[in-house]
Amino acid sequence: MNVKEIKELVDLVARRGLAGLEVERAGFRLRIEGPRQEHFRAASHAGAHPAELVDAVPMSLPPSSAPAPAASTAAGSAARPAPVEDGLHVVTAPIVGTFYRSPNPDAEPFVKTGGTVEKGQTLCIIEAMKLMNEIEADADGTVVEVFPQNGQPVEYGERLFSIRPR
Repeated sequence: MNVKEIKELVDLVARRGLAGLEVERAGFRLRIEGPRQEHFRAASHAGAHPAELVDAVPMSLPPSSAPAPAASTAAGSAARPAPVEDGLHVVTAPIVGTFYRSPNPDAEPFVKTGGTVEKGQTLCIIEAMKLMNEIEADADGTVVEVFPQNGQPVEYGERLFSIRPR
């Protein structure tokens, strides 16, 4: 990775308000952590570049005004994701990128809701920095739900599929 690519990743974390991003390529591993909003004065640093937040003065919050642990999301969605049924295995995004259900726009999806999958079978592709990353099933079972829409951006750790194990 070069400095320009790393700067683009830092800007991505800042623009999207991500909690963090981890990229691994050819044995090189990079982790970028976004600002922890509850520790900094948001008003005095509005529009600040993440690198500038290093010099920010920590602010102690009274317990009653502290934000709820999962109150904010990177996408700014109003609701938390629905809980997953007990006993289901959830496949999450190992990287940040764009979710694709099929290898090309004219092809059938790799898997469909209600279809069976085997460990190692390709479930989807996540495109990250012009690289197509095949995401494989890590359990045998039946696909219960596909969470993201085709072409939708996904974040590290975001739910992709729920699978009922065999």
